[in-house]
Amino acid sequence: MVKVLKYLDPRADLTFKKIFGEHVDLTTSFLNALLPFKEGEQIESAEFLPAELVPNTPLKKNTIVDVRCKDNRGRQFLVEMQMYWTDTFMQRVLFNASKAYVRQLDKAYHYSYLQPVYSLSLVNDIFEPDMEEFYHLYDIVNIEHTNKVIDGLHFVFVELPKFKPQSVLDKKMMVLWLRFLTEMHDDVREIPDEFIENPEINKAVRLLEESSYTAAQLSGYEDFWDAVMVERTIKDDALKYGTQQGLKQGLKEGLEQGMKEGLEQGMKKGMEIGMQQGMEQGMEKGMEKGMEKGMEKGRTDMSFKIAKELKSLNYPSADISKATGLTIEQIDHL
Repeated sequence: MVKVLKYLDPRADLTFKKIFGEHVDLTTSFLNALLPFKEGEQIESAEFLPAELVPNTPLKKNTIVDVRCKDNRGRQFLVEMQMYWTDTFMQRVLFNASKAYVRQLDKAYHYSYLQPVYSLSLVNDIFEPDMEEFYHLYDIVNIEHTNKVIDGLHFVFVELPKFKPQSVLDKKMMVLWLRFLTEMHDDVREIPDEFIENPEINKAVRLLEESSYTAAQLSGYEDFWDAVMVERTIKDDALKYGTQQGLKQGLKEGLEQGMKEGLEQGMKKGMEIGMQQGMEQGMEKGMEKGMEKGMEKGRTDMSFKIAKELKSLNYPSADISKATGLTIEQIDHL
């Protein structure tokens, strides 16, 4: 009977540290594949350093990374596997890398002895949704001349869910290592030929065999994934709650703004329409009034003219009043 091997997920804390924190040859291969080294800059040999960055004084903060090592040139490398992105993760990475860089002066008292620190963060989450790229390199550069780089701190962030092998076909080892991280998991029963054919990947695969771990380690492995699920639930609930609150607040502010703008526009429109209608009605009314007054004045003038002629012919004032509509007093003053 053929025994079917079960494999663990390499992204878990237990397995990730076992592969890349205990086997310097695999760590060297991994770093050479993922870091942006130019020709002649690859790591030739390396040694592990304590993962805990202990402060110089007890009042300062202790920090721990997943993997920390140094190569034969004195360059330091910090590696972290982060299951979910948080708002403070980038600051933590910057803090750890800066501390590792500064701590070099404990032994070397001249700045010329300082060597670069590379920070590699593998994130099992998407933190740049507006970018297609899964690989993000951050250097200290001149904004106007980006080829001018201060060689001190270098940061690489990899969004594992975005990784697609066809996007980096020219980098064989990067593809193999990232495929190893994203394709190997608890349900895998058949190992891809490419993994078996490559000595380093094949060794890493063997380190994932469930049978090579103790019961206590496997219990811790399960606890890790339980914690990840809890973290995911909390994050999803927080996102859902935040979205709902944002919608409510947005709706409220939108209604208030809409009512305010509507009222302002309504008043403005109303005033414009009112003025226009007022002018039209005023002109119309004025013309009517003017014509009416003009006609009335014309009739009055005509009445006085007729009254004068009748009076010159010695008609009685009473008869002239009946004929013209003028009062006897008006006729007597003619």
